[in-house]
Amino acid sequence: MNQKTRVPDPKAIQNELENSHAELLIANKELAFQNEEKEKRAAELLIANEELAFQNQEKEKRAAELVIANKELVFQNTEKEKRAAELIIANKELIFQNAEKEKRAAELVIANKELAFQNTEKEKRAAELVIANMELAFQNVEKEKRAAELMIANKELESFTFISSHDLQEPLRKIQAFSSRILAEEHSNLSVKGKYYFERTQNSALHMQNLINDLLAYSRTTVTERKFEKCSLNKIIREAMAALKEEMQHKGANIEMGELHEACIIPFQFRQLIQNLIANSLKFSRTEAPPHITIKSDYIKYDASNPDRFPMQADYYHISVADNGIGFSPEYKDRIFEIFQRLHLKETYDGTGIGLTIVKKIVENHNGIITATGEPGKGCTFDIYIPEQQ
Repeated sequence: MNQKTRVPDPKAIQNELENSHAELLIANKELAFQNEEKEKRAAELLIANEELAFQNQEKEKRAAELVIANKELVFQNTEKEKRAAELIIANKELIFQNAEKEKRAAELVIANKELAFQNTEKEKRAAELVIANMELAFQNVEKEKRAAELMIANKELESFTFISSHDLQEPLRKIQAFSSRILAEEHSNLSVKGKYYFERTQNSALHMQNLINDLLAYSRTTVTERKFEKCSLNKIIREAMAALKEEMQHKGANIEMGELHEACIIPFQFRQLIQNLIANSLKFSRTEAPPHITIKSDYIKYDASNPDRFPMQADYYHISVADNGIGFSPEYKDRIFEIFQRLHLKETYDGTGIGLTIVKKIVENHNGIITATGEPGKGCTFDIYIPEQQ
């Protein structure tokens, strides 16, 4: 079978070629455009990569900064926790301080009330002080009057002393002398009753002379100028013992002296004081036992923290004179120092009753204190306290 060969149409081919060429032109333009776009994209990509690299570097910097910032944040958090703990403590302290302030405020209110009360009291005291000053001024005037009266009284006392020591003694001496001469020269001519009356006259005259001498001794303790000296009590006591030597020997007395100090005293008055106390012990000794007298002294330091323990509010000497005599009842411990007071019958124990009064007056002249303790049949003790400084 014969096939016919188909011949292409040139025009169609031409058209086909033109169409292909046109498409190729378009495709080339498109390709050129795409290449340009690719080049732009490549340039943009290059820029983008550079930007990305820059951003990566920035991110690394930011990351490093973030690490540092995190560390700083951790440090700040730690510091905040510390500050928070400190704030808690500060708040507690503030609460405590506020509470204390309230207490202080309450105390201040009370203190103000107390101050107001004290001011009121001060005003009262000031008014009282004004009155007291007026009273003191009045008392000073009165004291001046009393001082003037005392000067007059002292002059009168000096006159009395002179009269007692001279004018009163002279008649007594004559009574004693004449009665003694009558008893000696007219003894055989007197009846028994007459002799008795003359003896009573002599005894009364002697008692009167002793009474005058004791009154003179008492007056001297009142008016004599007080001159204090630092003296050994041993020396003073031995001088008093020497004055009583005969009576001590007669009684067989024993005087025991402990450790004795030096003291600031009026020597001749203190000698009289010791002599009177020893004479008192000799007079009121027991017949069944010889007198035993103990004299001792102590120096005492005053302790202001316990004042009730001390008889004086100063450093002082304590001198005690104790005996084994007849003693006395405790209720008479103050009465024995009164002038002319006698605890025993005159017929049993002679004396004027002034000896211990003189003792008390001498102690007062030394700004001191004297006390007496005793029991019947068990002796007595005289305790003397005189300040160290006069």
